[in-house]
Amino acid sequence: MTALNRKQAPQFNGVENITLLRPEHKKLANGCNVYAFNSGGQDLVRIEWIFGNLRFNPTKPLLNVAVNTMLTDGTTTMNAAQIADTIDFYGAFLQVDYGYDNSQVTLYTLTKHLASTLPVIRDIMSNSVFPEKELETYVRNQQQKLQVSLQKNDFVARRVFNRALNGDTIYGLAATPEDFKSLKREDLQQHFKEMYQPANCTMIVAGKIDDEALALLTDTFETGWENQSVPADTTQPELVPSAERFFYTEKPEALQSAIRLGMPFINRTHPDFPGMQVLNTVLGGYFGSRLMANIREDKGYTYGIGSGMGTFKHGGSFFIASEVGADVCRSAVSEVEKEVNLLKAEVIPDEELSLVRNFMLGSLLGSLENVFSHADKFKNLHFAGLGYDYYDRYTTTVKSITAEELKALANKYWDFDNFYKVIVGKY
Repeated sequence: MTALNRKQAPQFNGVENITLLRPEHKKLANGCNVYAFNSGGQDLVRIEWIFGNLRFNPTKPLLNVAVNTMLTDGTTTMNAAQIADTIDFYGAFLQVDYGYDNSQVTLYTLTKHLASTLPVIRDIMSNSVFPEKELETYVRNQQQKLQVSLQKNDFVARRVFNRALNGDTIYGLAATPEDFKSLKREDLQQHFKEMYQPANCTMIVAGKIDDEALALLTDTFETGWENQSVPADTTQPELVPSAERFFYTEKPEALQSAIRLGMPFINRTHPDFPGMQVLNTVLGGYFGSRLMANIREDKGYTYGIGSGMGTFKHGGSFFIASEVGADVCRSAVSEVEKEVNLLKAEVIPDEELSLVRNFMLGSLLGSLENVFSHADKFKNLHFAGLGYDYYDRYTTTVKSITAEELKALANKYWDFDNFYKVIVGKY
């Protein structure tokens, strides 16, 4: 046995390619699309019922999120406690999640208990009633939660930033206590009927899902779950960014100021997106980024700062976010500007770019640890209308994009003077 030479770093093997699992596809007679990833391993399955959010209505802005959140609060046959008790009895886990573009119901269960747990989900999809008492509780709790959140500078900065970039749309939603108070049960019921119907549902199944389990799933959700007379309208109003670029909410007693800088941006469907992901990682996309090195490690202005790219069905955003000491807020913004402009003026050194390449490829490989991860990657592609060649292009770009090409992208997309700048605290 050869002893390890601990003075010599272990050899690094680059990521050559990424192989993604591909699902089986089946379209039910009622229009629901089912994508199944069968791992054939442990007796566990995750099923997601994903629905496109209905067109945003500024006069009733909270319907999408309220309907999704209250799905498990009662049906015509079970109340909230009975739903929870049934799911718990079989050791399963049920959750609802709201996103800007889609809302979903997710069930984790042992495959052997599908016959007992699926009818509960089917009941929720077909017969949710949004009881008046639960609606009153929801409104009261959300109002209290919002009032607490509005005392947090970072929460306020995020709201103002999203509204500035996206206007009065689902992406720019900034709810008020009055919005919650205006929720009406009949509106929730109508919204539910239009949105939670088979033709607007994509079912993604991952885990141990053999032919027998798939047949059970089909039987449960194909027969008797019908589309409504009104089809789901999942279009969204046009995004109109604010003409104003600087937003300052002064809080004289603040010890920290929240900073959010950025702009409307390309999304995953754009050919420049993978290259911009590399550039963003250099700037502020990981712990070793330039923003962290400068503003946290060197200047000590913050515990953390980062940049990111939001990608939505109807738009995207680029943002830089941090909370810094109120007395150094202006200096922190100046340092951010310096780092952005440096990437426009100078090429990234080979050693730094190599480190970022390895981090990004390693992160992608590490994110594919199980069948659920592969299903998540598929969702990114499916709802963006992209094919599996996207990840081939992504890995090729990460491996081969040059420092000169990254400099050109920085000059093409980043103009700090035109960034939207939001400060909450002192400046």
